[in-house]
Amino acid sequence: MNNHRIVSREEWLIARKQHLVKEKELTRLRDDLCRERRELPWVKVEKDYVFDGPNGTERLSDLFAGRSQLVIQHFMFAPDWQAGCKICSFGADHVDGAIIHLAHRDVSFVTVSRAPLAKIEAFKRRMGWRFKWVSSFGSDFNYDFHVSFTKEEIANNQVYFNYDLRPFQSEELAGTSVFFKNQAGDVFHTYSCYARGGENQLGTYNYLDLVPKGRDEDGLSFTMSWVRHHDSYDKEDSHSRDLFEVE
Repeated sequence: MNNHRIVSREEWLIARKQHLVKEKELTRLRDDLCRERRELPWVKVEKDYVFDGPNGTERLSDLFAGRSQLVIQHFMFAPDWQAGCKICSFGADHVDGAIIHLAHRDVSFVTVSRAPLAKIEAFKRRMGWRFKWVSSFGSDFNYDFHVSFTKEEIANNQVYFNYDLRPFQSEELAGTSVFFKNQAGDVFHTYSCYARGGENQLGTYNYLDLVPKGRDEDGLSFTMSWVRHHDSYDKEDSHSRDLFEVE
């Protein structure tokens, strides 16, 4: 940083406009990619998934809350953990401000974890979040969407995650899944992303990508090892567990 090239305003403007050409190209490519994503085929959800939520027992179709589109955050929080994943919490910190805007675009947002509802609600209070969070404990939901893994998969050290088989790293992993409900009440799975596929949802990263040091993660034990629960940056967090980076 101390040896960075310093130029006149005129030279800076030339370099900035050259970079702007690439930024615009990326924007167009992203628009094309998003269009292709919306054109992906759908799968009808036949299984009757049941969740434990603040309103009692709810089915997947109930989570739409009168809207036709549903985004689910698969939040890493196993039944025996005392706190939710710190990296999933980093993502969750970006949600509450978006909820009202999503609702006005016909989108509901719900977080799902396998932890019992009592643990979820206690941790949610600690974090000060307002978004809806339900428990899939006792359901196949997490396993069917490949963010939790069976004892057999763990014993074989081979799990299916991010559309590929890979060595076991954690009993819980993160992701985002999207669903659509038609007027007849049928529910369809339209999209899921995992690992770095969820980075677009992390507003903090978008800001860090603008600044001179960038994400400043080179040399860390793993990419997001700096992340803490937002109430723990100034103290040792005895609640969190170490997690592994998934490429």
